[in-house]
Amino acid sequence: MIGTRGVPARYGGFETAIEEIGRRMADRGHEVTVYCRGAEGEPAEHLGMTLVHLPAARKKALETLSHTFLSVLHVLATRRRHDAAFVFNSANAVFLPLLRLRRLPVAVHVDGLEWKRAKWGGAGRRYYRTAEALSVRWADALIADAQGIADYYTQEFGAPTDLLVYGAPILTDRHTARIAELGLTDRGYHLVVARFEPENHVLEIVRGYADSAATLPLVVVGSAPYADEYTARIEAIAAGDPRIRLVGGVWDQELLDALYANAASYVHGHSVGGTNPSLLRAIGAGSPVIAFDVSFNAESLGSDSRYFATPEELAPALVAVEGDVPGAVATAEVVRERVRHRYSWDAVTDGYLALAARLADGSSTRRTASGRRRST
Repeated sequence: MIGTRGVPARYGGFETAIEEIGRRMADRGHEVTVYCRGAEGEPAEHLGMTLVHLPAARKKALETLSHTFLSVLHVLATRRRHDAAFVFNSANAVFLPLLRLRRLPVAVHVDGLEWKRAKWGGAGRRYYRTAEALSVRWADALIADAQGIADYYTQEFGAPTDLLVYGAPILTDRHTARIAELGLTDRGYHLVVARFEPENHVLEIVRGYADSAATLPLVVVGSAPYADEYTARIEAIAAGDPRIRLVGGVWDQELLDALYANAASYVHGHSVGGTNPSLLRAIGAGSPVIAFDVSFNAESLGSDSRYFATPEELAPALVAVEGDVPGAVATAEVVRERVRHRYSWDAVTDGYLALAARLADGSSTRRTASGRRRST
């Protein structure tokens, strides 16, 4: 597993996927190596997975690529023979020819439409679009975690993908007592959990809440590296509204689960990623969801939930939830039961292992698409 911050999962969707899939692979007797960003002295094992810690350049444009480059060099230098590699993030496709030197078959988890993220300038967006094409041209398989992403690669490149979604953890214990540590009460707050990036619409959520007549507080969990200006704009609004509470990162998983499970609503602003683990965690916790109106979110939630596209649309949705919290919770339970069977980490692991077995047996989609876009 190459190309992420690694495990334990403390950052985003890729890390969550590696932890959940890798631990299940290890439980089934497979040897799993995960490359992690970090210094020497970190744990060499986690939940049965072997960890390799390597440094990375602490610059936005270079962090992922520098770490992946070192990881690939480590793979080339090690004596261990792996059966297959899973490379996460299409940006890392430039290193696939190096892995081929070891005759190592590679599947690339292409993630979402990274070139649409505002944090990337023109050069960054061009790079990501080029990397998408290289993934199509050089990978032995492409993994999409949402139907919308699979459709994009079909429409843009005529490329096949393996649709392997994320799992939805179904929480059976709400740990209600834990939220008192933050001065909160059962179903007595709205929740946001997100990195502070424009595509996650945290700023729009905070604006919509500030302009609303909502009476329950808004609890915002998260932060972001390389986003000082964006964070400052969020903090400025929060400073003028005592209802808004910015609590930063919450690394205690039980406390975070309790925040999801006891919220009156979970407001999800992610728009370019694909299937999002934070959204699935909220659904699995039985939290009523108000989601940004894009196909990726609707694919997970269906038509039962509330959606918004602007701060002005969010404000009445928050008030509507407060007007009937029991009704919102009942609807959330319907959504949870639907995803319980569709989004299973055990089933996702089955899919990854089946793909690994195909790759090890020589299966490859490398020559099925050229990498040329069908549209401009």
